[in-house]
Amino acid sequence: MEKGTLIEFRLHGERRLAVAERQEGKTHWIVVDEKGQSHTIHPRQMTYKIAGESYKPAQISSFLQEVQRYLDPTGLEVAWELLVEDGTSVTDVEMASVLFSDKSAPLCYAAYYLLSEDRLYFKQKGERYEPRPATQVAELKHQIEVEKERLLRRQEFVERVQKALAGEQVEWERRERQRLEAIEKYAALLTDVVRAGLNQESLNRAYPPPAPVLETMSELGRPGTPQAAFQLLVDLGLWSPHENLYLRRSQIPVHFPDKVIEVAKQYAEFAPNDSDEHRLDLTHLKVYTIDDESTKEIDDGLSMETLADGRQRLWIHIADPSRLVSPGDELDLEARRRTTTLYLPTGMIPMFPPSLATGPMSLVQGKICWALSFGVLLDEKGAVEDYCISASLIKPTYRLTYDDVDEMLQLGIQAEPEITAIASWAKRRQSWRQSQGSINIHMPEAMIKVNGDEIIIEILEDSPARQLVAEMMILTGEVAAHYGKTHNIPLPFRSQPQPELPSEEELLQLPAGPVRFCAMRGCMPRSEMSLTPGRHAGLGLETYAQVTSPIRRYSDLLAHFQIKAHLRGEPTPFSAQELQEVMLGIGTASQEARLVERQTNRYWGLEYLRRHGDQVWQALMLRWLREDDRLGLILLEDLGLELAMRFTHSVALGDRLEVRVSHADPRQDVIQFRQLIDQEAQPAGT
Repeated sequence: MEKGTLIEFRLHGERRLAVAERQEGKTHWIVVDEKGQSHTIHPRQMTYKIAGESYKPAQISSFLQEVQRYLDPTGLEVAWELLVEDGTSVTDVEMASVLFSDKSAPLCYAAYYLLSEDRLYFKQKGERYEPRPATQVAELKHQIEVEKERLLRRQEFVERVQKALAGEQVEWERRERQRLEAIEKYAALLTDVVRAGLNQESLNRAYPPPAPVLETMSELGRPGTPQAAFQLLVDLGLWSPHENLYLRRSQIPVHFPDKVIEVAKQYAEFAPNDSDEHRLDLTHLKVYTIDDESTKEIDDGLSMETLADGRQRLWIHIADPSRLVSPGDELDLEARRRTTTLYLPTGMIPMFPPSLATGPMSLVQGKICWALSFGVLLDEKGAVEDYCISASLIKPTYRLTYDDVDEMLQLGIQAEPEITAIASWAKRRQSWRQSQGSINIHMPEAMIKVNGDEIIIEILEDSPARQLVAEMMILTGEVAAHYGKTHNIPLPFRSQPQPELPSEEELLQLPAGPVRFCAMRGCMPRSEMSLTPGRHAGLGLETYAQVTSPIRRYSDLLAHFQIKAHLRGEPTPFSAQELQEVMLGIGTASQEARLVERQTNRYWGLEYLRRHGDQVWQALMLRWLREDDRLGLILLEDLGLELAMRFTHSVALGDRLEVRVSHADPRQDVIQFRQLIDQEAQPAGT
């Protein structure tokens, strides 16, 4: 290369023209650009050389001005049309001749410039440029139009987002909803970020935003992080500051498909033919349904019948949704997908559409309802002496709350002797199960409700009414399991291995009440769902199956399908192998549902404590989590909440403390307490 040669090279990706000044070493050259700046470059960095003429740096500007007049890319289309038919390839010099009928240095460079920028009509092969086939050009043009449309749509979306952020009312179009859903999906990753405790660098590496999300966030001048995406959705009014990210991160469906809604509406008006043609008519029995006041899915009722010989038969009536649902139909598959009704502080997400779950499926007071009824005779000690199971018709007489029944039992109301009798049998049952080795653990349980912006926490008392209902439901589960085992019916049996509890001496060393129960609870193995009947250690039963909540628990509905088919003398709809496969699927979904319920309740519990940061709480030290780190588990006795606390003062199991929240951040899942000593324990303002 000669001194004075005009060359093109790239600096930080940009084209630069410079004049060769002198050689530097064996291979490099010193070149000078139009601003007089020197650059040391290797020949490999040179992208174009204008040979045959000598230039000075001062001439570069006028050279570029001359070139600029010819940089019209539309001329390439004309050249392509001339060359494509024969597939003739050209050099930059030949292209200058085709485009401009001239081969001067500025025009040759202009031709090269156009060809090197072109991504549509020509492709480079060595020093020549081949015209692309017509079909390929057509496809590339289509892609360009699609990209233009995409960019236009993106810009329109960003403009509408900015309007919404400014407070204007915006109706989101379908395509925009898809973009927003991508942002929502990315924002929901915030739960993973919190759990992993990532810093910003690790966050960007572990959770890079999808391209559409990054584009939108960049256009709005916001960081491309899950936190920023979350805040954007809050600012748009699409999400609450308390949006349930645990639910959004899960696979739990919130809305029902249109087809399922359509079927539900149809069945709510006109029920299909009943496969149980000969239902037992029990409408003459007085039926009590007992639930919380807020319960809408009423799936069990109780009766007491006095027989001719003076014996008392207990009737437990369980709602029969299988009257409207058949294995494999739309409602069944949707319920199987959901697995359970989800109970959250902000409301419930039902397993069946509400129009059915709270209507024709429920045991509604004063209406004739379909049920699966269990009639049970107990002996004097409370053991099952005889039983019968039948698809039935009942007419619930009273819709009672637990508080109603507690009051009736306390006052001994004579007008409803059945309630007193059922309660008496429930006590016998509890005593009998204790004689069979049942393990009773009574820990305070918090019920958290959110109404608008108000958080309400109540402690569920282990009242006589709740014990009554619980014993009747356990009794029903024992009878159903015995029936399944006796007749070799594949059922989702529940069992629990025998725990290795602390010795009686060790338990007596612990304070009675929650501390002792907490130690026992930690030894309890999880219950298991299996096709094989087995002992349930916690309940003290040799065999057990859950059947009392078929509106809100899919495993119970499975048991109904199987038992009712056998009662009709028909083959069960699920073979053992088929039932096993279904159980595996719903087992995973049920675990996820319980996790979301637990996480959501914890979030609102922490939010409640955050809002009451000045309040002094009575706490009970339950157990050590990591004694070396002084980390223990406390029970806030007024709320029924169990939370971790790091102690700075000496404390023993069973100690009662006064604590105050020092820091709470529900979104970060953080709560910290401070133990109050002496004067600090005085309530604020005293």
